Amino acid sequence: MSSSRQDQALEDTPIKAKVIVVTGGFGVLGSALGQHLSTRGARIALLDRAEATQAKVSANGSVLALGGVDLTSVESANAALRQVAERFGRIDGLVNVAGGFAWETLEGGSLATWDHLYQMNLRTAVVASQAVLAHLVAAQSGRIVNVSAQASVKAGMGMGAYAASKAGVARLTEALAEELKDRRITVNAVLPSIIDTPTNRTDMPDADFSRWVSPTQLASVIAFLLSDDADAVTGACLPVSGRV
Repeated sequence: MSSSRQDQALEDTPIKAKVIVVTGGFGVLGSALGQHLSTRGARIALLDRAEATQAKVSANGSVLALGGVDLTSVESANAALRQVAERFGRIDGLVNVAGGFAWETLEGGSLATWDHLYQMNLRTAVVASQAVLAHLVAAQSGRIVNVSAQASVKAGMGMGAYAASKAGVARLTEALAEELKDRRITVNAVLPSIIDTPTNRTDMPDADFSRWVSPTQLASVIAFLLSDDADAVTGACLPVSGRV
């Protein structure tokens, strides 16, 4: 594609110039999503609990990386979102990627695991969503996309705590979509199966990795839900299961 045609394609991208916040932004999916959206002309803020000595901005100024953000804390989340709004002038969308996984049977497990996964998977999404709402209302439109999981629909053995927390994310999505549907803010979720990450490959070395969902594939679906093209979609929990 020629340079002029590339420029025209970017002009036609339905997320061009949007300001999107990605939680869990330093992880495999968060990083892939940030890259995917950035190449399509969006401005990205990557938020993560991982520490960073200072806010880092990409060379072209389109990507802001903020470390040390505790999304279980209302104060920390509000401060981070204010910093993003000050940097880019507004916020158009939020993707709640932050979360974690643990395999543990109920018989041999601990109540602490249930509390921990609730904090990581559901509380972070609730806190970040509350923190971003005033910014989306001010922009008079907006997108929230949550990352739930296929396990939220049917849990396997050892998946109880994880599935319950991700089911909470799905119900949050539906309830918040109803709350905001008359305010030009859409709320949707993706339900991936197994994401092709280095950790999952290490944990399941005999699996057929080609059947899993790649971070780039999942990022493409999320990008659609963030775009103007998805204006008529809200309250959806969309399976993205590859061939699992």
